[in-house]
Amino acid sequence: MDGPRLQPDFGEARGVDAVIERAQRIVSYGLTFTLKRVLIGQHGLALSLHNTAKRGDVVLDEHLATVCILQDGKICAIHTYLSDVNMLNAFFV
Repeated sequence: MDGPRLQPDFGEARGVDAVIERAQRIVSYGLTFTLKRVLIGQHGLALSLHNTAKRGDVVLDEHLATVCILQDGKICAIHTYLSDVNMLNAFFV
């Protein structure tokens, strides 16, 4: 599927240090995270989230799903699906 692409900084984060660094960067923008639902499946779980923030005149109002794949009871992969890639790219500059 072709469509808007995420900024390179928001590609795959590999390893604990990279994930923590990414999380710290996102939090530094003052986001409010609202957990809407937790969905449980055979191979993991999904979080339905609503993230909001404002930076000057730029507003982030993003709905997303974060899917956590479990292996041996631990998260082995995380995939995030966004409602508006262009809005995300405009906010995180």
